[in-house]
Amino acid sequence: MSAQDTLPDSQRGVAPDAENSHVGTATGSRLRGNLGTASVVFIVVAAASPLGVIGGPVPLGIALGNGTGFPFSYVVATVVLLLFSIGFTQMTRFVPTAGAFYSYVGKGLGRGAGLGAACAALLSYLALEAGVFGLFGPALAELVSSYGGPTLPWWVWAAAGFAVVALLGHRNIQLSGKLLAILLLAEVAIVLVLDAVVVFSGGGPEGFATGIVSPSEILSGAPGTGILFAILSFVGFEATAVFRDEVRDPDRTIPRATYLSLVAIGVFYTVSSWLLISANGESRAVAEATQNPGTILSATTQTYLGAAGGHVVQLLFVTSLFACVLAFHNIASRYLFQLGRRGVLGQRLGLAHPRFEAPSNASAAAAVIVAVLVAAAVLLRLDPISQFYTWLGGIASVGVVLLLTATSVAVLVFFAREEHGGSRFRRRTAPALGLAGLLLFLAAILVNLPTLVGEDGYGPFSIGILVLLGAAFAVGPVLARRLPHVSLDEELGCQGLP
Repeated sequence: MSAQDTLPDSQRGVAPDAENSHVGTATGSRLRGNLGTASVVFIVVAAASPLGVIGGPVPLGIALGNGTGFPFSYVVATVVLLLFSIGFTQMTRFVPTAGAFYSYVGKGLGRGAGLGAACAALLSYLALEAGVFGLFGPALAELVSSYGGPTLPWWVWAAAGFAVVALLGHRNIQLSGKLLAILLLAEVAIVLVLDAVVVFSGGGPEGFATGIVSPSEILSGAPGTGILFAILSFVGFEATAVFRDEVRDPDRTIPRATYLSLVAIGVFYTVSSWLLISANGESRAVAEATQNPGTILSATTQTYLGAAGGHVVQLLFVTSLFACVLAFHNIASRYLFQLGRRGVLGQRLGLAHPRFEAPSNASAAAAVIVAVLVAAAVLLRLDPISQFYTWLGGIASVGVVLLLTATSVAVLVFFAREEHGGSRFRRRTAPALGLAGLLLFLAAILVNLPTLVGEDGYGPFSIGILVLLGAAFAVGPVLARRLPHVSLDEELGCQGLP
């Protein structure tokens, strides 16, 4: 018997009487899995929805941001997030829990701040999961009807996808990981084929675009808006730490997966957005992205790969959105699981399935919340894209950048308070530079938030988003006072912190 086995249930994270319940024994306290670096990268990159980004934020960044200089925004975003990740992964060894951001914020800034970050993270990921169903439903409806299938409301197809996501969320993460890997490889492959054809065609009617290296183009238009769409394309990369309990050798796997995910996403988006501009001609790309942001990718694919290529892109766009929803469902479920395990939410949420070793109760809870949000959108007759997705996407975009910023501050405070080894660059310089970049990103998002949610200026929706996220963070200190026994770190805790 190990020392861990001799601890009382409350300290091991097991709900009282869990060992005598139908939920199982040790599996009730901890998730199990055998994910490697590649599997975690697949899950995280799938959350970023590569094909969806090339067909969505990229045209919008070109049209509303800095035009042909937009691809450089991905370079900036990648560098800043890599700087952030250096401190984030350096701290990973001192936070041996799968709580992700809120555990880091709690370790550095105290339980109150950590619990507030947990509430904000949960709100952001659930909002994004529900919102993407507002894209998935119409996309699948259009795909089915275009091939002679029945014409049904968007929410019927969203419900079908929801059922599959709920089923997969009930099972072990390795099943979702395998499916996400297949879908991700397919969507990345079609974009890479398009990229290769554009390259071997000499870069399009005007050759290769030069805006990516032209300071005048990079700073033209609204570069802040360009950064906004670039940073939104990375949402989900930070979730590597959420799967800590389900990976092999987490102290090595989590940092590797974080760096590989960032580099893969950054290079893919930079190159593909540059070649999309090149394929349409540098003088025409901005006009095309402005007039036809939703079809520029499929039209470009048809031009270079023929009608068959266009059909493949249409199909893979739907599967890309499904992969995105599934990935965010897995992330949200694990946030609920960890909060249940620590006694912040109902303890049954913190019990793992005895057979699948998955957060089945938490997954079911996440599914119910998302179902309620989608049902509300249907009953209120909201447009699934321009209203439902846009509003919930606004919550997620602001929420995730706030979480990144808070985590960056927590890393700096943690290493300033306690010297734990590692170079000064990893402990202080890189996190400080990352924080400076994130603050600029946050400012850009706040300035452009009304545009993002479809308002001319700050109105009820943009203000409501800020109030909602502010309330989520404010709940943290209240929970910390009401739940003094709650620790955000299984082994080290946050003892001694307010």
